[in-house]
Amino acid sequence: MPKTILIVDDSSSVRQVLGLLLKGAGFTVVEASDGREALDKLGKLKGERIHLVISDVNMPNMDGIAFLKAFKLLPEHRFTPMLMLTTESQEAKKREGQAAGAKAWVVKPFKPEQMLAAVEKLVLP
Repeated sequence: MPKTILIVDDSSSVRQVLGLLLKGAGFTVVEASDGREALDKLGKLKGERIHLVISDVNMPNMDGIAFLKAFKLLPEHRFTPMLMLTTESQEAKKREGQAAGAKAWVVKPFKPEQMLAAVEKLVLP
């Protein structure tokens, strides 16, 4: 059974490119345009496990760090790994993400092979 990855990014083109890459690698993909929509979709996915979340940091309504904190409060997702995919490269922002529970930080633009390597490290163990 394929592993499911939730992509949370306000850029439809990033979601599309990342979705095609991950689907091509055999993953099932669920998409959301911001943290609020992601939490709403998670509520509707009862019984379906999310194996990894890839989230942008800067988004309207609920940014990636706020989403990460809310996501990690959900008992069924407490141990689900999260990868932050963002234009943010400042160490302070990375530390904030790590403190909230991010397992990896990839700066946009990304190389497909770099993204797949990061995803496989987080999903396959």
